Amino acid sequence: MKPYLICLDLDGTLLNDDKVITPYTKQVLTRLQQQGHKLMIATGRPYRASQIYYHELNMDTPVVNFNGAYVHHPKDEHFESKHEVLDLDLSKSILQSLNDHGVSNIIAEVKDYVFINNFDQKLFDGFSMGNPKVETGDLLNSLTESPTSILVEAEDIMIPRIKQMLTRFYAENIEHRRWGSPFPVIEIVKQGISKARGIDYVKSHLNIDRNHIIAFGDEDNDLEMIKYAKHGIAMSNGLDELKHVANHVTHSNNEDGIGRYLNDYFQLNIPYESTMYSNI
Repeated sequence: MKPYLICLDLDGTLLNDDKVITPYTKQVLTRLQQQGHKLMIATGRPYRASQIYYHELNMDTPVVNFNGAYVHHPKDEHFESKHEVLDLDLSKSILQSLNDHGVSNIIAEVKDYVFINNFDQKLFDGFSMGNPKVETGDLLNSLTESPTSILVEAEDIMIPRIKQMLTRFYAENIEHRRWGSPFPVIEIVKQGISKARGIDYVKSHLNIDRNHIIAFGDEDNDLEMIKYAKHGIAMSNGLDELKHVANHVTHSNNEDGIGRYLNDYFQLNIPYESTMYSNI
């Protein structure tokens, strides 16, 4: 069998609500690697917050971080990384518009540098994973470098209005998508950036045909990836919009949705009941 590329979103997809890879899914993924198939993380997280899972699964592939804004290979220095950032002047304009709309907080990330507009312990703890350099203060003054992404925290009632504003004034220059758990925010990246674009770049490096790509996701930022993959799989806990465009809907992230789908698809015959309650 020709190798497949299996693309894995993390939060709400590969990870259960406790932020761990469950034993059954890990067993299935390990078996597929042994058969020569490739696993790849495609996430909105930066690498510092995804590397623990990369190493847990002993991956040897590139990683799609920041929803495609940063594509790199942790184990191959010869891989040509891609890092696409927002223009600094454009970013300052967006920041001012967001301030005018009274958002709760704004975070800007420059690879492993994190800038937070207003100190918030929950956000600080969440975005400190991997020990980045964190600065707190007015981003209009502290941000002096083009950011990889801007993240907007706002009240739920404000989200549609903010997205409408971003589309109206900045659609030609940016993409904006909503994240779900653990941080329900709007992410802003350079126009044209998506997980699908990152995967398309990587597949040529891995010499894998697009027809042999399986992708799993649950949120707004997975939409392009699910459409792009020959086998785009939505989690049952995912957005209805994603389920409508997916080829298949599998079980939830708390019910080994990835493991159970892949076990059936590749006919691995790994019994589910015997491992679902075991420890990693």
